[in-house]
Amino acid sequence: MPQKPLVAICFTCFAVAATAQEEPMPILFTNVNVFDGVSETLIEDANVLVTGNLISEVSSEPLAVANGRIIDGGGRTLMPGIIEAHGHLGQAVLPTQVTGSEDWQYMASLSTFAAKYYLDRGWTTVRDAGGPTFGLKKAIDEGHIPGPRIYPSGRFISQTSGHADFRYGYAAPHPNEAETEPFYNQFIGAIADGVPEVLRATREELRKGSVHIKVMAGGGISSQYDPLHTLQYSAEEMQAIVGAAADWGTYVMVHAYTDATVRRAIEAGVKVIEHGQLMTDETAKLAADNGVWLSTQIAFLGEPPTPEQIEAFGEVTAAKFNSVREGVETSINFAREYGINIAFGTDLWGPRLPEIGNEFEYRTRYFSDLETLQQATSVNGELLQLTGPLNPYPEGPIGVIQSGAYADIILVDGNPLDDVTILGDMENIHFVMKDGRVHRNDL
Repeated sequence: MPQKPLVAICFTCFAVAATAQEEPMPILFTNVNVFDGVSETLIEDANVLVTGNLISEVSSEPLAVANGRIIDGGGRTLMPGIIEAHGHLGQAVLPTQVTGSEDWQYMASLSTFAAKYYLDRGWTTVRDAGGPTFGLKKAIDEGHIPGPRIYPSGRFISQTSGHADFRYGYAAPHPNEAETEPFYNQFIGAIADGVPEVLRATREELRKGSVHIKVMAGGGISSQYDPLHTLQYSAEEMQAIVGAAADWGTYVMVHAYTDATVRRAIEAGVKVIEHGQLMTDETAKLAADNGVWLSTQIAFLGEPPTPEQIEAFGEVTAAKFNSVREGVETSINFAREYGINIAFGTDLWGPRLPEIGNEFEYRTRYFSDLETLQQATSVNGELLQLTGPLNPYPEGPIGVIQSGAYADIILVDGNPLDDVTILGDMENIHFVMKDGRVHRNDL
């Protein structure tokens, strides 16, 4: 008669134990100077009380905490966690690797590394602009792995020959006609043509958990087969996508560089332009008149490609890169002239993830330290609110230090209002809290 095993493994019990988290005790920060995400001056010698996952009080007067923990900030600056407006946590490798040369577990493992990389450096929220992040978000929210809050968009929606169509040359069959849809198209880039297909693709991502929709509206830099000047998606197709998102109470963001692609997207009702470096004065005014946001990136385009990069990515990509790079300053000047909301994002992912901190330095070429700080905190926090009823974190505002806001907090050596570039160096950030829980404490 076979013996019974000495230990019975309960995988359900393991899962419950892994996700169980004790309610954090109240935490009182003392001896800190507070940048609240908005103001042009610090609240000096302040006290901040965190109860649960929210900030309950901010005061220049002494505060008491019963049965809690006191953290002496040592005169450091306490400020909101940094918000990334254009990240790709689910894209930890190059698109060419996704199309078949790497195992999906390798890519998923690198995504968990990327999530921790962001949080270690005080980036507590990522507005994801395309890629497979639903599972990553769930694992982070349940406490299995460290990482920022994620606002997922799911798969890019692209036309055939668009910026998310990464097939090589004459590859056949078309992904939508293959017996088994390729991995890339199942999880990263949905190819859809015509109103019925774009409606289906949009609704599919919303069904899976997208809180906003990402659409490729024009030619890209990294893609080989869509010239930069191309308009992608007709007005009717774009309007259908915008309408389907609006039916769920949310909005559409588009990848668009050229003036024609930006204008078509705005006229279709798109609310956020990702990139937009080649738009004209007239189109910038149209954006302002329609309350459209500009989610632009600077460090990504900061320097011309090196000969090594040209060899790695090809002369076509390098030429497109340089063309877009020339429009950075012009587009920012247009946006400032017409009062367009400008988000703080990097579009740096995979091999370039270590460069995210450079965005602070590059922004100083065009913005004051205060403007950059606001963009990376309270302004980006306002952008997150465009998700409306789909907002995955509806308890309080993000990106501000105020009563009722989420307790996403970092402590910084120095005053970023005097030198915002200090936020680009992890060595200057000694404490990271997300959702009321201490992630890093090097005090």
